[in-house]
Amino acid sequence: MVRVICAGHVNWDVTLAVDRLPGADGEATITDQSQSPGGSACNVATGLTALGSDAAILGSVGRDEHGHLAVRALDAAGVDCTPLVTADAETAVKYLVVDPDGEVAVLGNEGGNEAFDAEDLEAATLAAADHLHLTSQDPATAATLADRAHDHGLRVSFDPGRRIDARDFTVPLARADLVFVNEREAATAIEDHFGPADGLDKTVVLKHGAAGAEVLTPCGHYASHDGFPVAAVDTTGAGDAFAAGFLTVWFGDANPDYDRCLAVANACGALAAGERGPAAPLSWDRIDALLDG
Repeated sequence: MVRVICAGHVNWDVTLAVDRLPGADGEATITDQSQSPGGSACNVATGLTALGSDAAILGSVGRDEHGHLAVRALDAAGVDCTPLVTADAETAVKYLVVDPDGEVAVLGNEGGNEAFDAEDLEAATLAAADHLHLTSQDPATAATLADRAHDHGLRVSFDPGRRIDARDFTVPLARADLVFVNEREAATAIEDHFGPADGLDKTVVLKHGAAGAEVLTPCGHYASHDGFPVAAVDTTGAGDAFAAGFLTVWFGDANPDYDRCLAVANACGALAAGERGPAAPLSWDRIDALLDG
C-alpha cells in the first residue's frame, strides 16, 4: 500500500446552497446547508484513503470545537492525523456558497491553517512515506517540505490552487515532480514559473473542469480525456477528488498509463461535482460504473 503525506490547509467548511449567487447589495435564499472538514490537503487525503492508499495529513487546526470535529471526521475516514498540529489559534472556517449550477463563492477567515511549518513533520514519518502531496500553503513551507521529501527519496506533487496569482510559488513549483493546474492557474504557472522556453522538467496535468483534462510529461508524452457528463451540484473539492484519482493510478507504475490516470481522475472529479460538500464519496465501484458506462 502506498503511503502518502498530504500537506496544506485543514478547514471547517460550512456549505450553503442558495437559489442564486447574489451580486452587490443583493440577497439570496439558502435552500440547504451542511458542515464538514475541508481544505485541499484534507480533501485529497480522504480521497486517497477511500481509493486504497494510506494517507496522513500535515496541517494545523485550533483547539476549538471546529478543530475537534475536523480531526474526528478525518480519523473516521481513515486518515492518519498524527502529523496534524494543534495550534493556539482558531480553526479556519470557510463558508462555501453554492448556486444551482454548482458554481461556488468562498468566504473565510485564515484562522490557524498555516500555523504549521516544515519541521513539524518528523523525519521518521517522512522516511516511512512514498509520496508527498503539497497543496496551497505558505510557499516557504512548501519548498522546504519538497526538499526534505526529495532527500528521503519521495516524489512530490503540488496543486497550488486559486492563490497562485497572489503568492510566489516559484520555488515549490520548480521542486515538484508533478503539478496540477486548471486553465486559469496554468497561465500563471507556465508563463511566470516554468518558462515555456526552458521546456518542461516535470509532469503537468491541466484540468479543464467538465471538459476533461490533459497531461504533458518532460519526455514529450501527451494524453487527454474528455471527461464525463455530470449535472454539477457543487464543484467544491472536485479538483481535489481529481488529484486523488490521478495520483492513485500514477503511484502504481514507473511508466504510468496516463490515459487511465486521466480517466480515473475525471471520474472522481465528476463524482465530486455531482454531490454536495467538499468531501466526495469516492469508491472504486462508483468509478468503475462511470468508466464502464
